[in-house]
Amino acid sequence: MSWSARLTRLRVGAARPIASENELIARVGAKDLQAFEKLYRIYQPRLARFLINLLQRPQLVEEVLDDTMMVVWQTADRFRGASKPSTWIFAIAYRKALKARSRWPDPLPDDGLDVQVSNDPGPDAELHHQRLGEALREAMTGLSSEHRAVVDLTYFHGMGYREIADVVGCPVDTVKTRMFHARRRLKQAMPGDLSDWL
Repeated sequence: MSWSARLTRLRVGAARPIASENELIARVGAKDLQAFEKLYRIYQPRLARFLINLLQRPQLVEEVLDDTMMVVWQTADRFRGASKPSTWIFAIAYRKALKARSRWPDPLPDDGLDVQVSNDPGPDAELHHQRLGEALREAMTGLSSEHRAVVDLTYFHGMGYREIADVVGCPVDTVKTRMFHARRRLKQAMPGDLSDWL
């Protein structure tokens, strides 16, 4: 066996398993900075996506995300595991986003000038997926922030109604009602027929 193969085996064998999110939260509660950095790296892209859709103000996303993670850092020692860590963190982000929205007026309508379309040709499936994503994002702009939150958490973050109810702080039946109305509005707002998108 070559030296590089032995070193590779040693490195692979010595690798620590990735800590579960519950373990990371416990370590963050003990003010472990490395655990906090790992947790931040896990949640930063997910929270950014959620907040972009919820806030519709790109300039606020980083601020709200940082405020959310600061609350996680300061209160992780009080997390008792009554919900999944993701539910707890998304609930903090949701509340921080609502507070941030209340401090700023509604944004001006998007005139589409800042949208850049790639000129690179791609496979048909990628084009179809891109069209669907654009149409869905455009249709979601017409929804209220409560409806956008429910749609975003369901379709882009894979949460169930009970988890969403925990995040947004309302009964499960309210989440179901919001999803019903959001789907109806999305169907009306999406151009063309359903078969165009399947």
